[in-house]
Amino acid sequence: MNQKEVFKMKQKQPPVPLGTLICRELRNEKVTKPNVKFGQAALAKKGEDLFFIKSDCQRVPGNPSTSFSVFAIFDGHNGTSAAIFAKENLLNNVLSAIPQGLGREPWLQALPRALVAGFVKTDIEFQQRGETSGTTVTFVVIDDWTVTVASVGDSRCILDAQGGIVSLLTVDHRLEENAEERERVTASGGEVGRLNVYGSNGVGPLRCWPGGLCLSRSIGDTDVGEFIVPVPHVKQVKLSNAGGRLIIASDGIWDALSSDMAAQTCRGLPAELAAKVVVKEALRSRGLKDDTTCLIVDIIPHDHLIFPQTPKKKQNLLNPLLIFGKRSQCSTKGANKSSVVGDVEELFEEGSAMLAERLGKDSPLDSNSGLFRCAICQADQSSSEGLSVNSGPVFSPASKPWAGPFLCDSCRRKKDAMEGKRPIGHAITA
Repeated sequence: MNQKEVFKMKQKQPPVPLGTLICRELRNEKVTKPNVKFGQAALAKKGEDLFFIKSDCQRVPGNPSTSFSVFAIFDGHNGTSAAIFAKENLLNNVLSAIPQGLGREPWLQALPRALVAGFVKTDIEFQQRGETSGTTVTFVVIDDWTVTVASVGDSRCILDAQGGIVSLLTVDHRLEENAEERERVTASGGEVGRLNVYGSNGVGPLRCWPGGLCLSRSIGDTDVGEFIVPVPHVKQVKLSNAGGRLIIASDGIWDALSSDMAAQTCRGLPAELAAKVVVKEALRSRGLKDDTTCLIVDIIPHDHLIFPQTPKKKQNLLNPLLIFGKRSQCSTKGANKSSVVGDVEELFEEGSAMLAERLGKDSPLDSNSGLFRCAICQADQSSSEGLSVNSGPVFSPASKPWAGPFLCDSCRRKKDAMEGKRPIGHAITA
């Protein structure tokens, strides 16, 4: 058969119906989406660790192609009230801060800012209850191959990527280990020091006074001071289609195991068994001295059952040396890609505690009602009932009335208190 005959046969083939093409595209999309497998294990000492798993979230309700998953660990202290409250409310507060009707890419770009707003809103709402409990939070959103992690406190999330590259996706907010956080706390009116016992020079880890908390960021902890802020460190990465394994755990794991040890301990095991092995290894190494909770999440190709075991090559290449340094020139927007390490592409990272650097500058205005929407609590109010997050005159010389995102009066007071601009009080009242 010559080339002309082949060409004629191709011309005679009937056109493929549009419905068939759409079905093919949907099938191809399904194949390219990763499988998300997960497992959980825990041992309780105080009973203050909580975890959250929701694998059936949808950006567009009723549309399975917009699905994403959320995993979180809450390590409570001084009771479980803050951990329970955050577990029940944080996801809704984050999602309410994302504009409706966005496609996938704009949605992912809006997510880091929404995480900041959701964390702060959850903290404000909990403090209105007048309780003094607190909690760390490590909150992970997985959308296809993109992983976004927001964290306050010292519950860590690590990534074990293809090729054995182990990297931190969180920053520990322990005063003992974080010099920039110590400087921020003292600049905001707090005191940092060790526990004095019978005239000694100080024992134990560095703590923030009043209250004696070892952490510089958390949700709750009203009795400690507003300089213990709920503003999360946020990091967003994109995996290759080779996938990766996330290990999300409370400090009961990380006080016993290094990131590299935790990854090596469970390589080649299915997620459910892997979580149990990590907890068992932490118990063997240190004993049960604290609540110990571990979530394993495997993001793997569609035709794989488990994340493959791979030899260790490099470690912590995604963990920046400059904790609060902005990536490129738009870290508050999260739109530009900043670096590629191995098969992992870093899309966004920001850790500043200053809301002015985390919330952008746009102020949504309802053209029908003339009301502004608060960038944190999403409440609609008139311009006379709130202020821009930026200092300066209420009305700028430009046509736009605000120089930064609109904050209602309550959220503005919260911002000022976190920055030490007003006397530290007790619980914020409604």
